[in-house]
Amino acid sequence: MDDQSFRRHVDQSLDNLKRSLYAAEADADFEVEENAGALNISFDQPPGQFVISPNAPVRQVWISALSTSFKLDWSDDKNDFIFPKTGEALKELVSRLISEQLGGEKIVIQ
Repeated sequence: MDDQSFRRHVDQSLDNLKRSLYAAEADADFEVEENAGALNISFDQPPGQFVISPNAPVRQVWISALSTSFKLDWSDDKNDFIFPKTGEALKELVSRLISEQLGGEKIVIQ
């Protein structure tokens, strides 16, 4: 994938995720902010922060959450960024991580 294709995929994916997170934050205990192309999700209880950002040199989306780094690769087959270890798509992984942060409260990012 070239730089232009990566930028198009990542911009669309993160914008779509951002809109979904904004819709979900009204019903859950977190706050979403965009900062320099990265999405920051802040939690009051328990305290925590996730950072979701593009990494153009390696053409991945990186998520820093729950003291772990998750590196997602683009999948042409699924038309989404995928976490290779579990096969989870971007929104699916973010939903799971938020649910874990909030102590098992099921949060679905659509």
